[in-house]
Amino acid sequence: MKLLLLLALVGLAQGLETRVPLRKMKSLRQRLREQGLLESYLEQHPYNLAAKYFPGIAVEPLENYMDDEYFGTISIGTPPQEFTVVFDTGSSNLWVPSVFCSSPACRNHNRFNPAESSTFLSTNDTLFIAYGTGSMTGVLGYDTVDVAGINVRNQIFGLAETEPGDFFYYTPFDGILGLAFPSIASSGATPVFDNMMTENLVDRNLFSVYLSRDDEGGSFVLFGAIDPYYTTRGISWIPLSAETYWQISMQSVSVSGTPVACSSGCQAIVDTGTTLLAVPIRAFRTLMRLLGASSSGEISCEAVRNLPSLIFHINGKEFPVPPRAYVLRSNGYCSLALQGMDVPTEEGELWILGDVFIREYYVIFNRATNKVGLSRLP
Repeated sequence: MKLLLLLALVGLAQGLETRVPLRKMKSLRQRLREQGLLESYLEQHPYNLAAKYFPGIAVEPLENYMDDEYFGTISIGTPPQEFTVVFDTGSSNLWVPSVFCSSPACRNHNRFNPAESSTFLSTNDTLFIAYGTGSMTGVLGYDTVDVAGINVRNQIFGLAETEPGDFFYYTPFDGILGLAFPSIASSGATPVFDNMMTENLVDRNLFSVYLSRDDEGGSFVLFGAIDPYYTTRGISWIPLSAETYWQISMQSVSVSGTPVACSSGCQAIVDTGTTLLAVPIRAFRTLMRLLGASSSGEISCEAVRNLPSLIFHINGKEFPVPPRAYVLRSNGYCSLALQGMDVPTEEGELWILGDVFIREYYVIFNRATNKVGLSRLP
């Protein structure tokens, strides 16, 4: 999941677009499995995907990023110091490890050194982000952040001083760049994209994401523009139901023409920082049974060819996710890319449409209209 080179600015006839290439790499889960450490990790770090989305609490469960495979590079400071980050639409803070951090995890990653940046401004403010187990603590500072040639001056960010768990040592990324709304930012920090908009650094107040399938290259986050190459099938615009995460209302989920979940309506968050489809527990059990999977999600690879698409009914339209998208293949075994989770909201149960969903669509996150745009990919 990560490491990469950024393209420089590309001028458009109408203005400016900035594309951040994303490199697909092995996930933390894959790396831990290869090291024979996965079982131990899961015992020490109970998986709690739901914690990320409790309203009013700044929580970033590290486990949410266990399956991420897409990463981009940014730089901070003058001269620039490079970091590999998850571009996460499910959180709002920017943070990276710092030289003040002595945790084993920090020592194995790029660490920001404020003494080596002539543009760094320190503060006395602290940052605390709770994880499923442990926490990340640090201080807040200001510096120039470069995202593929967009220079965001005086961007507030977190300099991690402690990071939870020795297993962070194996993560293929250094930090997180949140792309959700200011309302959920820890310590009231202004998100990077909000400063891009305020400083008129993007042509349009939106960004878009393309995630490649399998081992294909070409994944990117595009700031300030929509790439028409990926919208030939048209764009379906969906209004947000909350300006916190990129949250939308969903009418139902069906299989083979029959509603099987979310029959009374529910909420969904479009989240690039979560790989799987996170499904309410009751719906998860129903889908496991209907699709012929075990309670842990394992399924016969031979049966995959006969599986139906999952149809998400959103804003009066159908958005299918075929079995090639929601079935994971690894070392001759197959499993469903679904994770049980329960986070009730005032508007109904909550689903997380992670990378499994996003790989099927070119997704546009429009802050000007507070809508999500979906364009089905070939």
